[in-house]
Amino acid sequence: MTHTAQVPTSSQMTRQELLELPLTVSMETAARALGIGKSKAYGLLRSGEFPVRTLKLGSVVKVPTAALWEVLGVTPHP
Repeated sequence: MTHTAQVPTSSQMTRQELLELPLTVSMETAARALGIGKSKAYGLLRSGEFPVRTLKLGSVVKVPTAALWEVLGVTPHP
């Protein structure tokens, strides 16, 4: 039986990359973690359908990493 490991593409984040994120991330980083494009992420944000809680800080939108982990089912400790 051959077991093939899935190799992430450059647009996907590995579990280790997710765990190394700072406390908040940009919409671009959150989009990459979710496996969607930046335009799609901003479209979902505008329509109120972005799947992760966001923080609006003036004209900047940040995504709390803990909320991103929760949506992705990532826990800091295995």
